[in-house]
Amino acid sequence: MADTPDEKDLARVETAADDLHEFSEREGYVLEADAVGDAAGLKVAKDGHTILIPQPSDSPKDPLNWSSFKKHLVLMIVSFAAFLPDYGSATGAVTLLPQAEEWHMTPDEVNHSQTGNVFMVGAGGIVVVGLSAYFGRLPPLFWFLVVSLATAAWCAGATSFESFMTARILNGFFSTVAQGGGLMFINDMFFFHERARKINIWAGLVIVSPYFGPLFSAFIITTQRWIWPFWLLTCVTGTALLLTILFVPETYYARRDPALRPSNGNRLLTLIGVHQRRVDLLSPNTPATMIIRPTKVILKPIIFLSCLYYMLTFAWVVGLNTTLSIFVNTLYGFGPKQIGFFYFTPIVGAGLGEIAGHWLHDFVAKSYIRKHNGHFEPEVRLYVTFFSTPFLIAGLVLFGFSLEKEYHYMVLSVSWAMFIFGIMITTVGVTAYCLDSYPEGSGEVAAWINMVRTLGGFIVNYFQVRWALKVGTATSFGTQAAITAFAWLIIPVLLKWGKAMRIRSGGLHFETA
Repeated sequence: MADTPDEKDLARVETAADDLHEFSEREGYVLEADAVGDAAGLKVAKDGHTILIPQPSDSPKDPLNWSSFKKHLVLMIVSFAAFLPDYGSATGAVTLLPQAEEWHMTPDEVNHSQTGNVFMVGAGGIVVVGLSAYFGRLPPLFWFLVVSLATAAWCAGATSFESFMTARILNGFFSTVAQGGGLMFINDMFFFHERARKINIWAGLVIVSPYFGPLFSAFIITTQRWIWPFWLLTCVTGTALLLTILFVPETYYARRDPALRPSNGNRLLTLIGVHQRRVDLLSPNTPATMIIRPTKVILKPIIFLSCLYYMLTFAWVVGLNTTLSIFVNTLYGFGPKQIGFFYFTPIVGAGLGEIAGHWLHDFVAKSYIRKHNGHFEPEVRLYVTFFSTPFLIAGLVLFGFSLEKEYHYMVLSVSWAMFIFGIMITTVGVTAYCLDSYPEGSGEVAAWINMVRTLGGFIVNYFQVRWALKVGTATSFGTQAAITAFAWLIIPVLLKWGKAMRIRSGGLHFETA
């Protein structure tokens, strides 16, 4: 897949300080100093041989030069904010019954607010990255969290279904800010060889978030009104907003002109976006750029194929989630409290995926680099799906049979954890592949992955329960496993022809990262 690095590799890396992302579709990444011969002048990691990509400036204001503590503090706050949209969305899934009783509606009618919220979680991310290309990273994070806090409180205080549904839809749109744009912060602060592990942290909180909502809500509504899970959501959102105000700086750095366009100025003005516009931080981007950039990214063949694969794989997460609460009550006699305990299962599965992925993604990358003389191609990230896909397929099949054949609930638990374990590893692999392929479009990449993830769940939510009741869970989940296996065939296509597609379609040629 890779050629031996030559003089062009060296020339490309040596001029990296002036490049946006230091990646050539033809040559890929060169990460080993030994692979470029005379590496004098190149900055390397603490191990003494890994080339830093991108090459940092000498300024302490450069986010790449920030202390490890500062970088990881920002990462954890952004990841915590990315936890909010799916957590809030799933909170509403558990409160349907008491709301339906209070408003004299059917649970299915109340569920319309849920589907609207899910769709807006995806759509909001596209808007976030467009605004970030013009105003910077911090202002959209701040303002979206402000509105998210207000709409979460509105959900808790709603006295009619119409009011509640409006608040839910708006909350989905604004709460998605760090989920749709989280990769921008990772790309700004961390070097290429660090990013997979950082994506693993951010994605881990995204994957587990929809299970904490039902877990907490199930316990709360056994003794309290349905409004209290939403007041908890309000408190969690307020905490994310407060941490952002106190500790998150603007992370975009104008590498070509940092003296004239400093990233951070007066704290208040930087927070609300006035400073960034005064210094024209993201020049020469214009309002039109907000529309052009996301469109250019999704039109890249490898991004479109990766998103298609991810949508057909992740959609069934919603299928498992929506089916579970209906069937375990009938089959096992689970009440709200037992269902709440059962939601520890996917959290454990995601945690195990987080731990395994912490080592697996780096192992795959380093093994390839070692065997290819310091050279790396983005397609290598996809090899982890060879490991994760069997867990996805086996988890779906076993889940369906467990419900239909009325196996012990621990078998159902294991199958659910297997699927979530596979999803965790797949998510990081696909996300890292897209980011490595188009690092200057980090925000747009994250937004589209988030969009297709929620779009798949939005579609499945309409037919999953009726489908399972009509044909049986073994057939419905077996079909989902077959679709997952079929979708995986996209991966060999990308491994074989992904690089050629990237070369033929060309780079994004964005003026700013």
